Amino acid sequence: MRADKAPLMKRLATALDQRRKASLYRSRRVVSSPQLPEMEVDGRRLLAFCSNDYLGLANHPEVVRALQQGATDNGVGSGAAHLITGHTRSHHALEEELAAFTRRPRALLFSTGYMANLGVVTALLGRGDRLFADRLNHASLLDAGLLSRAKMMRYRHADLDSLRSRLQLDGGGRALIATDGVFSMDGDLAPLPSLADLAASHDAWLMVDDAHGLGVLGREGGGSLSHYGLGEEQVPILMGTLSKGFGTHGAFVAGSEALIETLIQHARSYIYTTAPPAALAEATRVSLRIARQESWRRERLKQLVERFRRSAGELGLPLTDSQTPIQPILAGSARQALDWSRRLETQGILVSAIRPPTVPEGSARLRITFSANHSDRHLQRLLDALSGLSKGA
Repeated sequence: MRADKAPLMKRLATALDQRRKASLYRSRRVVSSPQLPEMEVDGRRLLAFCSNDYLGLANHPEVVRALQQGATDNGVGSGAAHLITGHTRSHHALEEELAAFTRRPRALLFSTGYMANLGVVTALLGRGDRLFADRLNHASLLDAGLLSRAKMMRYRHADLDSLRSRLQLDGGGRALIATDGVFSMDGDLAPLPSLADLAASHDAWLMVDDAHGLGVLGREGGGSLSHYGLGEEQVPILMGTLSKGFGTHGAFVAGSEALIETLIQHARSYIYTTAPPAALAEATRVSLRIARQESWRRERLKQLVERFRRSAGELGLPLTDSQTPIQPILAGSARQALDWSRRLETQGILVSAIRPPTVPEGSARLRITFSANHSDRHLQRLLDALSGLSKGA
């Protein structure tokens, strides 16, 4: 029987087997503890360096209490979309605090960062418009571009000449440049000041997905825009998540009155989904306050990154040019990355192997991430385990 005539389930099973043979098969793990440096994973106690809980707020007692109290006051489910009966005073208060935090007129909550990116791009662009996207942008920005039906042109990673050449091509309609602020798999920063200049000179909007920058970089954790000293005039569209630096769940878009009202009217991923629980909004209000006030958490991350990079360099490990808590070690092949990850796990260290299509072919890696809760002892355990990889042990 020809392969394309085989029963559907058999074809699916064959495709899955091919992924296993190519070292690309993904498996879920079962976690039985809070998000802490030392976690119980699949029944084993492991020291984890692969969480995005950068500031260590996911299990902060004040945040936990706020969630509990929020559930007591508001119940568990929100019951409806924001535009029906799901938009509570807790949601509204959080939006106002996020707007103040980002120094913008308005902010709008979304259930996830993926939904926020889909909502923004599809609400602002359509047929005849143009989207310019960095090749290493998060998958949600890529999918947003495809769904918008705008003409999408991807430029080489952080390459201004590549973007400029695409902006100069003939084209009408609206133009939007979309980029990660901190790239999730490489940890490097987008050249935002130069991107803002290009956007202004070509009458294009600039949108920044700062999921991995907010809370971590800049004054009070204001993110990559704060790091560069950029405001709403240079970057009119800011998307941020609440599930990383702030340790809770959800996302938001911040910008002008006109932008937010446009999203409320046209962003399908906002209009047609149930609002997140009010209790989550209350928890995030507390985590946002802690993130802004406790600058020691950002200082701790900086210390960990500096110590790690110095020691990893001495070990000869192939690092990327990242100064953020995302510290990739390049393995090359998916098989090598998976082998490294498994060898670390035998020593009680959990670091995920990142493989294609998440990263380009030939650039599989270990993606090490740090939390302000990691101790010097934790860091030394990681370095001791990595020394075995560098020596080919």
